[in-house]
Amino acid sequence: MDSIKLEERFNRLEKLLVANKKVLTFDEACDYSGISRAYMYNLTSKNKIPFSKPSGKIIFFSKEKLDNWLLQNGKKSSIELQEEALSYISKSKR
Repeated sequence: MDSIKLEERFNRLEKLLVANKKVLTFDEACDYSGISRAYMYNLTSKNKIPFSKPSGKIIFFSKEKLDNWLLQNGKKSSIELQEEALSYISKSKR
């Protein structure tokens, strides 16, 4: 196998391992979320994202809390809004 294929396989395996972890390091959280290191530092310094610093230096993230933070302020699709409107109209006519 050539080195490019091996590196691709290694990267896929590494991502699968991170996906199974409950606690992520700073770098893993950046890779997992797609947030740049600079922006992640900005978010943590302003306490805008949930994180832990058990030793006072190293930053860790709960994957569950990170997922919840990433998915906050979700927007509904136009189909979901139409279904809600139809449901509301049909209930209010009763």
